[in-house]
Amino acid sequence: MPRKVFVGKVISDRMDKTVTVAVMRQYKHPLYKKIIKRVTKFKAHDEGNRCELGDRVRIIESRPISKTKRWVVLDVLNKGT
Repeated sequence: MPRKVFVGKVISDRMDKTVTVAVMRQYKHPLYKKIIKRVTKFKAHDEGNRCELGDRVRIIESRPISKTKRWVVLDVLNKGT
């Protein structure tokens, strides 16, 4: 079974080797047909501390690294401010 891959924005880089990534998804409401936006936050392992606040990154699912970390940063797509 392939591992999940998401693209999101780094909203926190204060921890050592860990970043918080906000992934936004859009879906249509089944009854009212309105587009709904939902944001999910993931903690991702960032070996080397290369991510900064505002970066767009690609994360991939991995084995549990800590109590809340289950994702690893694959690459940095766009540098933020």
